[in-house]
Amino acid sequence: MRRPTPLPPPERESRPRDPDVDLDLDVRDLTPPTTAPSHAPAPATDESGAIAAEDELAEIVLFAPPGEEREPAADAPLGVRDVWTAARARRRALRAEVRRFTARQRHRRMAWIVSVSAVLLLVVLSIGAAYSPLFAVERVKVVGAAQLDAGAVERALANQIGRPLALVDSGEVKAALVAFPLVETYTLEARPPHELVVRIVERLPIGSIKSAAGYTLVDAAGVALSTTADRPKDYPTISVPGGVTSAAFEAVGTVFRSLPDDVRSQVTALKATTPNDVTLTLGATDTDVVWGNASESALKAVTLERIMIERPPSEVSLYDVSSPRAVVVR
Repeated sequence: MRRPTPLPPPERESRPRDPDVDLDLDVRDLTPPTTAPSHAPAPATDESGAIAAEDELAEIVLFAPPGEEREPAADAPLGVRDVWTAARARRRALRAEVRRFTARQRHRRMAWIVSVSAVLLLVVLSIGAAYSPLFAVERVKVVGAAQLDAGAVERALANQIGRPLALVDSGEVKAALVAFPLVETYTLEARPPHELVVRIVERLPIGSIKSAAGYTLVDAAGVALSTTADRPKDYPTISVPGGVTSAAFEAVGTVFRSLPDDVRSQVTALKATTPNDVTLTLGATDTDVVWGNASESALKAVTLERIMIERPPSEVSLYDVSSPRAVVVR
C-alpha cells in the first residue's frame, strides 16, 4: 500500500532585513524548527527502514544555554545571537580605528582647550585681584618736585589712599594738582601692591614781570607761578610790550629755554620790543647778547657758549649771535 503524500510546508512571511547586520542572511533561516504537531502524519519509511530524502525535516539548530558561549560548528547555521555579536564586534572595531586615526587631532584640540582655559583663568584672576583690596593704595609718592613741596602734594592726594590701584581716579588727581601752578605735566604710576607714584614735571620760570602787585614770576607759557613784592634774585627781569600774551614774550621764552644752564644762570635781564630783537644781559659784567629772533636758537646757544669760552664776558661788552655763522664780538 502506498503511503500518503506529506503536506507542503507553510509559506514563510517576508521580513525586512536588519540594516545593522551586514550579512546576506535571513532571520527566518536562523529560527530553530519546531517539532511537528501531534496530528501530523508520521513520516513514511522505505523498505530499508531509512527516512526518505524528500521527507527529511529541516536541520535542528541547537543553541547554547544563556551565559554560555560556544564555538559553532563549521557547518552549523548561525543564530540571531551570533549575528548580533558579530555586528557589535564590527562596530567596536570601526570605532577603534576611527579613534586611532583621529588621536593626533584630538590631542591638539585638547591642548588648545587647556591653553585657552589657562589664559582665561589667569586673566580673570588678575583682574579680580587688581580690583580687590589686596592692591589698595597705602602710600602716595611724589617724584620730580624741586621747587614744589612734595609733602604738600602727597597730602593733597591723600583721598586716593584705600582705593585699589586700578580704581585710582585720575580726574580727582588732576583737580588736586591744579592747585599747584608749578606743575606743568604729571604721570601716574602704580607700583603693586600698595604704592602710587606721581611723577611731576615742574614749570621752568624764565623771569619776573613787574606789575602793580609787585613782581610776578612766570614761565615760558606766561603762567603766573608766584607774586612777590621784591624782585626774585635768582631770575631775570622781563621787559616786553604787551605782556605775556605778546609775540615778543613768546620769543623771549623760547630763547631763554634754549640757553645752556651755565649761560642761563648769568642772565639778569631779558628784553624785546618785537619778536626779532631779543636781547639778553649778563649781569656780572653787564654784557649784552644780541640774539635776534628765536629761529636757530639751538645753534645760537652752542655758538654763544663757545665764544664765551674763547672771549670771556669780562673782556667783551657785546656778543651778537643773531647770525650764528658770523658772530660779532665787541
